[in-house]
This record gives sequence, C-alpha cells and structure tokens, in this order.
Amino acid sequence: MTSKKLYFKGSGGNRLSALLDLPADSRPEAFALFAHCFTCTKNLKSANYISRALTRERVAVLRFDFTGLGESEGDFADTNFSTNVADLVAAANFLKTGYEAPKILIGHSLGGAAVLKAAGQISSSKAVAVIGAPADTVHLMRHFEKHQETIAKDGEAEIAIEGRPFRIKKQFLDDLGAAQIEEAVRNLRKALLVFHSPMDNTVGIDNAARLFQYARHPKSFISLDQADHLLMNASDARYVGAMIASWVRKYLDLEQPESSKEDDAGSRVVAQIGKTGFRTEVMANGLSLVADEPVSVGGTNMGPTPYDYLVAGLGACTAMTLRMYADRKQWPLEEVVVSLSHKKVHAKDCEMCETNQPMVDWIERELELIGPLDASQSKRLMEIADRCPVHRTLESKVKIKTTLKKVEPQQRTYSQ
Repeated sequence: MTSKKLYFKGSGGNRLSALLDLPADSRPEAFALFAHCFTCTKNLKSANYISRALTRERVAVLRFDFTGLGESEGDFADTNFSTNVADLVAAANFLKTGYEAPKILIGHSLGGAAVLKAAGQISSSKAVAVIGAPADTVHLMRHFEKHQETIAKDGEAEIAIEGRPFRIKKQFLDDLGAAQIEEAVRNLRKALLVFHSPMDNTVGIDNAARLFQYARHPKSFISLDQADHLLMNASDARYVGAMIASWVRKYLDLEQPESSKEDDAGSRVVAQIGKTGFRTEVMANGLSLVADEPVSVGGTNMGPTPYDYLVAGLGACTAMTLRMYADRKQWPLEEVVVSLSHKKVHAKDCEMCETNQPMVDWIERELELIGPLDASQSKRLMEIADRCPVHRTLESKVKIKTTLKKVEPQQRTYSQ
C-alpha cells in the first residue's frame, strides 16, 4: 500500500498527524477512518496490518494520532474521551473536504468506543467495526484507582500506562464517567461488526456481548480466538482487516472498478514492495494480488513467486484459448486442465534452444482435455495451445522500456 503523510486540524485547533493508506494503484473504492487504542498511536503494528488488508480490497484508510499522542500536537493531559470523539469528526470532515467522506468507521479498544459515539455525527458512515471495544468506560478507571485520591486533591496525577508516563487531570475522569456508550449503540442505525477475543484480559469478552445486545440489526460478531488485546500477532490483524473488507461490501455495494479507456489499450499493473522482505502487493486491472518468495530464500511464503505468476499466466491463457476455439467450432470440450512447471536448465542440454546463454528457462506444459473429443480434435487443440497470446509473447523477443517517475519529497512513504 502507499501511505501519504498528512496533517489536519483537530477539534482543539492542534495539528494532528495522519497517514492515508491507499491501494497500490491509488484508486480506492471507499474510504475508512481508523481510531487507535487508548494511549496508542497510528503506527501500532496491528493498525498497519489492518490497513494493508483493507487497501488490498481497494479501501483507503485514514489513521491518525489523537491530540497529544504520537506525532500530533497538543497536551494529552488536556484531552479526554469527548475530545477524541471530536477529533474523529474533524478527521472525517478532513477526508470529506480533501478526498471522500468516510463510509467505514473502525475503532480499536477505546477507539472503538469513540467511533461508536462519533458515528452519529458522521453522516457519511454506513458501517462501523470495533475491535476489543468496551461497552462502557468504567474498565479504564482501574488504571487510575491508586491515583484517584491524588487527582481529587491536586486536580491531576502522573500515571504510568504500559510503562509510559501520562498526566491525567480530574476533567478526564469526569468526562470518562459521563460517556454514554450504550445509548450511542442503541441509536447507531448503521451496520455493526464486533470483534473480540475470549482471551482479552484488558477488555473482557462480556463487553462484546453487551455491545451486541445493545445494537440493532444488521449486526455481526466475530471471535478472535487466541488473539491478544493489541492484536500483536500479524495473522490476527490481517484476519480482522480481511473480514472487515469482505463484510462491508454488502452494506456499501462496492463493485470492482470498470477498466478505463487507458486500461483497454493496455492493462496496467502496479507492483509495490515495502522496506523489508520480498512480500509484494500487486494491483492488476483493479484486482489485488500478493507475490512473495519461499521462507528458504528470505521470503514469508504469503503468495506465489514472480515465476509462479508468469507460468500461471501461460496456463490461464492456454485454457482460455482452447475454450474459445472449441466453442467456436462447437466441439464437445467439457473441461481443460493445464499443468505446468518451470525450471532453469543448461542450454547445452536443450536440443530446442538456440542461445549463447549458459542457462535457459524451461516450461513443461501438460494438457488434459476432458470431453468426447475425437483424435483429430484433440490433435488440433494441442496445436492451438501453442498459439495462445502469452505463449507467443514468451517465445518472442519482448522489449521492456523503463522510466523513472518523479516523486515529490515527503509526499509518499511506504509502510512495511
């Protein structure tokens, strides 16, 4: 995915830092707004993984640091739950003005409670997904139990949360206690998806049951078996992102984009790789794919290799060509199975190869033609297989022209 670093004014006028995650070809079908967990930031690994999964499904995601956190301006001590909600509304307005109003709201932990409260003020939103969200804000009070007397006496106290110091004022606790999550959920009137782990020791699973009970239909629940509260396991976060992307299509009527005139003249493919590893996101004609390498050579084996795709292209083209030819001839071809393999061989061992190179690419293709074909028909289809466009391309001298696209400094960053 492509991540643009952006800034916008939050509810209190402070400059908030954000990342807008876009599909590899920067052509989103819809925009989502993501709210991170309490005292977390937009750069939390789970937020990155969820965004990556959504952008693969052509959903752009804006994630930002709430006032006083991460790279955003402001004093955290002057914020509260209400200011977080207001920051979300400001972020939605920023998207509406500069890009497109968000149709999807996603919140993690307290960020989930915040999007439930903000949803009523973001009219463009059609669907809300929450992850490990509390049904009320009382559970947060346990962070402050040892300091409530100091806060009551002095008006504030410094509290360590996840090993980091935060200054909490009395107004924060007062505002937290006044939050009415139940009422917001009962009046949501938007599709709701609740994720929660039965292993969550930070926000108990009973919170998910209460949220689900409060909500009206359409509502859905997905259990995150064995996941921790912060979704630090990459597979858990990717699963959440994939499920949101699949679920939300029903409520947004998202369709695959039609090919443009430019695409009709020549299909455009975009391949994008991050800072580390070989996992590469590929966008081809509006469809998302992943390429990778085996673990044995430093990859993560999360997708076919580039050569797998090359050979797959030949297999698909062969099958399609035979299908079209048989249909035109009205032959009884019921099914085609094309099995292929690729390897490098020594040129001296290849009788068919005329080259000065020591090694050549060797593809073996086996056809299985299913149906009551006679011998002459099968023989003719074998001949037609060699005429598929990809076959001809591979056996021709392909010319590749490479140019360098100018990218403005600090306009784009690439997430891992």
